[in-house]
Amino acid sequence: MDLVIRNASLPDGRLQIDIAIEGGRIAAVGPRLAVQGAHEIDAEGDLATPPFVDAHFHMDATLSYGLPRVNRTGTLLEGIALWGELKPGLTQDALVERAMQYCDWAVARGLLAIRSHVDICDDRLLAVEALLEVRRRVAPYLDLQLVAFPQDGILRSASAFENLKRAIKLGVDVVGGIPHFERTMSEGAASVRLLCEYAAGQGLRVDMHCDESDDPMSRHIETLAFETQRLGMQGRVAGSHLTSMHSMDNYYVSKLLPLIREAGVAAIANPLINITLQGRHDTYPKRRGMTRVPELIAAGVDVAFGHDCAMDPWYSLGSGDMLEVAHMGLHVAQMTGQDAMHQCFLAVTEVPARILGLEGYGIAPGCHADLVLLDAASTVEAIRLRAARRMVIRRGVVVSEAPRARATLNLPGRAATIDFRLRR
Repeated sequence: MDLVIRNASLPDGRLQIDIAIEGGRIAAVGPRLAVQGAHEIDAEGDLATPPFVDAHFHMDATLSYGLPRVNRTGTLLEGIALWGELKPGLTQDALVERAMQYCDWAVARGLLAIRSHVDICDDRLLAVEALLEVRRRVAPYLDLQLVAFPQDGILRSASAFENLKRAIKLGVDVVGGIPHFERTMSEGAASVRLLCEYAAGQGLRVDMHCDESDDPMSRHIETLAFETQRLGMQGRVAGSHLTSMHSMDNYYVSKLLPLIREAGVAAIANPLINITLQGRHDTYPKRRGMTRVPELIAAGVDVAFGHDCAMDPWYSLGSGDMLEVAHMGLHVAQMTGQDAMHQCFLAVTEVPARILGLEGYGIAPGCHADLVLLDAASTVEAIRLRAARRMVIRRGVVVSEAPRARATLNLPGRAATIDFRLRR
């Protein structure tokens, strides 16, 4: 074998497991495998997990915080206005440089697959060309899936639909939309229909910014579920944000959740950004804004968490850490039971991998040898500690290493080196 990882814990609870790797794929998984590796790693009980997956990000805007100015109100709409101000001065080189820096951060954090929306409302398609170049450069170590995103509205912006079709021809993977930003509710519904019909005709996936609003009457997710079922696109469509569901009437939601499940539409919440941008017009009590994650999961809907933004016109923080995203998600959704916290870990690993349609993802014979070794013994401990990524492995090759989290104490009678894991 090329590489054998010994004595690992797995996300499903199995302990003292060996993982044998050959030719960039996992060859065997089990306790005390009777194989030898050219290289061997003792995991010492640490958690070996498939890599983190970000189902929703905006890489064209990342690391642009403060350009051309800071979002002073902190609102979604000022962020959109700021992006409109920034676009005319964008250059391809600057976009590529910022995106590549973020991809470096991602790999160091064990984040090896990202679905990024890219604005297609600039007739130059400058951001599209830049991120296609980034996708080419990072392909050996990171899967970058691109969504053609009409930030200014597919019907509200005169050239947006033609630009979207041009972007798809250039190699963008997924059809996006933003129905709640169209001029009227009916125009928003029409945009969902138009985009879903186009995607169905092209055999493409759909990922639509949907109802990113505090307005309980913003109900485009209902239209998205209907069009998905009408066009036979089950399993290929995601609704991102869905924050209006936080404010909807419970009776209506009791009807809506089965419709989403029947249509096979996935939901992507963005805890860091939803909790930051939503409820800005409230005094007190303030709404949390994030969609109904536990209820969607209970209804049988695939729910993933996305990072959404990092140091851009909408969000001044962020470092590509999907454990931070899971940590925020479980707090906002009050998912503090053991099973619920584990679900939050799956929301940044297995579930988004399924939504993106990643081939060969997982820890099983035949899967790609893409793994992260975390300084934690379980998925819940990994979230609690935002655990150090001891090793990040891509196709059987270690691409990033970091030390364990340790502190040296010099206290009276208690001089010691400690870690933050709970030792029983």
